Amino acid sequence: MNNNQKDRFQTVWKQLTRFFQSEKTHKNARVTYQVIWNLTLILIIVGILGFSFAGGVGAGYFAALVNDEPVRSKEDLKKDIYNYEETSEVYFADEVYLGKLKSDLEREEVSIDKVSKHLKNAVIATEDEYFYEHDGVVPKAILRAIYQEFSNATVQSGGSTLTQQLIKNQILTNEVSFDRKAKEILLALRVEKFFEKEEILETYLNVSTLGRNSSGRNIAGVESAAEGIFGVEAKDLTLPQSAFIAGLPQSPFGYTPYTQQGKLKENQEPGINRMKTVLKRMYSNGYITKEEYDKARTYDITKDFIGKTEMPSEKYPWLTYEIEKRSIEILSVSLAKDDGYEEKDLENDDLKEQYVALADRKLRQNGYQIYTTVNKKIYDKMQEVTKNYPNYGYDKAGEPVEAGAILIENKTGKIISFVGGRDFKREQTNHATASLRSNGSTMKPLLVYGPGIELGKISPGSVSANVPISIPAGKMWRPGNYGGGSYTGVTTAREALKNSYNIPAALFYMKIINNRPASYLEKMGFSTLTEGDYSNPAMSLGAMTNGVTVEENVNAFGTFANSGDFIDAYMIDKIVSKDGEVIYEHKAKPVNVFSPQAAYLTLDMMRDVVNSGTAASVRNRLAFSSDWAGKTGTSQNYQDAWFVATNPNVSFGTWLGYDTPKSLQGTYNGLEYNKRNMYYWADLINAAYKVEPKLVDPDKRFEMPGGIVSRSFCGVSGLLPSSSCQKAGLVKSDLFIAKYAPSRADNSFIDGQYVSVGSKRYAALPQTPGEFTSGGFMLNPESFGDIGLKYVDDPGSVIPGSEKSGGVVGTKAKLNDNGKAPDPLSITISNGKITWGLHHEGDVVGYRVYKDGKKVASINAGENLVYKVGSGGSYYVTAVDIVGKESAPSQHVESGAKKTSSKEDSTKNKDDRGKDKIVNEVKKTDSKEENGPDKNTDKQPEKDIQPEKETETDKEKDPVQDKDQNKENTDKEIQGNDKDQGTVNDQEQETDKAEDEEE
Repeated sequence: MNNNQKDRFQTVWKQLTRFFQSEKTHKNARVTYQVIWNLTLILIIVGILGFSFAGGVGAGYFAALVNDEPVRSKEDLKKDIYNYEETSEVYFADEVYLGKLKSDLEREEVSIDKVSKHLKNAVIATEDEYFYEHDGVVPKAILRAIYQEFSNATVQSGGSTLTQQLIKNQILTNEVSFDRKAKEILLALRVEKFFEKEEILETYLNVSTLGRNSSGRNIAGVESAAEGIFGVEAKDLTLPQSAFIAGLPQSPFGYTPYTQQGKLKENQEPGINRMKTVLKRMYSNGYITKEEYDKARTYDITKDFIGKTEMPSEKYPWLTYEIEKRSIEILSVSLAKDDGYEEKDLENDDLKEQYVALADRKLRQNGYQIYTTVNKKIYDKMQEVTKNYPNYGYDKAGEPVEAGAILIENKTGKIISFVGGRDFKREQTNHATASLRSNGSTMKPLLVYGPGIELGKISPGSVSANVPISIPAGKMWRPGNYGGGSYTGVTTAREALKNSYNIPAALFYMKIINNRPASYLEKMGFSTLTEGDYSNPAMSLGAMTNGVTVEENVNAFGTFANSGDFIDAYMIDKIVSKDGEVIYEHKAKPVNVFSPQAAYLTLDMMRDVVNSGTAASVRNRLAFSSDWAGKTGTSQNYQDAWFVATNPNVSFGTWLGYDTPKSLQGTYNGLEYNKRNMYYWADLINAAYKVEPKLVDPDKRFEMPGGIVSRSFCGVSGLLPSSSCQKAGLVKSDLFIAKYAPSRADNSFIDGQYVSVGSKRYAALPQTPGEFTSGGFMLNPESFGDIGLKYVDDPGSVIPGSEKSGGVVGTKAKLNDNGKAPDPLSITISNGKITWGLHHEGDVVGYRVYKDGKKVASINAGENLVYKVGSGGSYYVTAVDIVGKESAPSQHVESGAKKTSSKEDSTKNKDDRGKDKIVNEVKKTDSKEENGPDKNTDKQPEKDIQPEKETETDKEKDPVQDKDQNKENTDKEIQGNDKDQGTVNDQEQETDKAEDEEE
């Protein structure tokens, strides 16, 4: 600084000093200070007041917005946040996974530790980059969103954290309003106070809506997305897969790769571009490296998309729907009990409907685990057999023959497997569990023989008539055997069941019908019985009002295998909540139906059905040997074919029929309907055996309990055999419950004389010529009524079947004189033999042969109507009736000549002669007990004659005979053949036909 500048500075400083030291300056400064200070105070006060006012208004407004929102506790918030739908899962037996039940939204819960770190990072980077820093809300983001709202900005950036999104999805709605936003902020702050960050993230990952899966179903939650889109679990997701899923919440159905049909979309660009955006944000936030970003960004994610997959309801339709139905039923009862109701209260239709609807909703939303009894391998094999079985039969009226089958474990009641039908797409009815049909003769052991043995009214050796009968039941009921034949005179219960004779079953049932045996069916799970079923005689042959399901019918047979205890079949083993709580577990409740003795005797009789009776053909089809006891069945008009059998481990049954009932009769691939069904049964059980041989073929056999004895009895009365019975050769032996074994001697026989007409025998009258009578044993009606004689149309037909040589006849079996001499005969001579037919008048008991006017022979009407002539001579024959009246001579024939007409034939007019068959054929005469001969009897040869009292249906049917049947004497004997020639019947032939009570 030079001297001039220094002088100038000093001058200025002196002037300033004088100014501030001046009194005037001091006065002015005091005034200015006061003004500035007062202004500052005023501004501060105004600012404070303004801020307070604004804050008060804002706070008041916020308080008003959330005024109706309750203050939620931690438990309330937890309940609301974790309250999301989860799809229920189903398992086969042994916890083999089946799949998820159908629901509107498929979701599977997953814990945070089982989610890929890439997916967690992708979600945070995309949806909430400050997730681990904020307390539920980000003020800056909220202010930005509010500004954008008021300024109506074209670009709207989201202001919600993951916590807020969780609140919106689980507690609030998607409504766009300040009211909802204020509540969202309040609840988000409260959630952050109570829950850890990992808990919040886990819940978010489980609730997010993520489009569709490869089945076309809507999905939510990352586990369902991982499995449904990429076929992997959430923990195994790669970086590109994680980025793809993390991008879905912004537009789930825009970015999803699948259509509603489960097919891949043609255009996948929207989802791929969104995946790249997520990867960029992951890189920007430091979750992945530049190298990882570049590699993932160029990765072809489309090759990871899995193809269309079948839902359980598509792959296992009958099984899935059956599980759903049973689970809903179980849950509805459980829910009702939780509300204080009892199970019987659900008989009220309105109440039941209410709880069924509630159970259905919970089943599809609550993520239950449902464990079943169904063996997957056996079930799959049975469906395969059903699909490929070639012998169902012909389609009729556009309908194929349908099938149903079920396999049940006896001791537990577990349903191991079943067949619901042949094609679910064509017909959804479950023919194993829901279709009600007449069970034909499979009813007999359940309703007749089992209860009859239990009541002490029937034993395997009990005897019954097996001839045409009439039972008063409102109107007269005339049951017939299969095809209208197989009449054996009398038969035992064992033989009747083995050969499925209907008439003995009906007569045995009449002995117990007043004991209401249908109550035994109730105990064995028959659920559709009506009051009329308790009193209807035709129930003995399966004529139920409503019918029965395959499941109920087969389940009932297991009662015999369980020593008389019924164990209800079941499919749902247990139901577990998503929290691991067992909310239902099946517990067996055995119901005692039969004593072990009655159960065993019924089983033992049914063994014969399989070993040598109507189901004998099935044994050669089996791949294994087991102690089977079973029963075949055919309903009215051949509309249903059944075979049900049980062994010590399992019970198994099959049914074939049309959905709209039609006759199954007729051969297909060379097989009648009954064999087609039994072969189907065998193929199915063979398939099960290959999977589980020890289950299907146990080592043990049915064991006889104590209290059973073997006794001899008289084959026509069931009583202890008398000497007369022994002489007649009618002694048999069988098993009895000890306390019901025969205790009194048979007194059925008295000495007497009888005559024979064809195959029948009648008591001789005092006037009957002795040349036509035979000595033998007469059945005493006073001791013979127990076989059902009062219902028999013709007591003369009641003889001991194939044992006619014993010379036994009922004393009530009588022929009445028609009041006139018999009409003359027509005879034929050929090859040195004279032959003629059985006289058309029912009271003729014998024939006299004359040579040159002298009697040379007397021939009984029950013998072969043949006479061998000698050389030379003129012959004729006369007929003699029960009281000894003799007809005029037949035409004369000369020895060596074929036929010579007699002038004496004038006593017979042309019409009458036209009724006589002059051929080597038999004319069968129908005799009636007290009404005399029927002059309108059909004159067809015997081989064409239908059995008496057959139903109209029987007349139309021609039963198929089969080579394996034991020879039995029927009522059809062809004259000119040997007397002891019998008809061969098929052991395999189904010999049962249920008669409708209305026929």
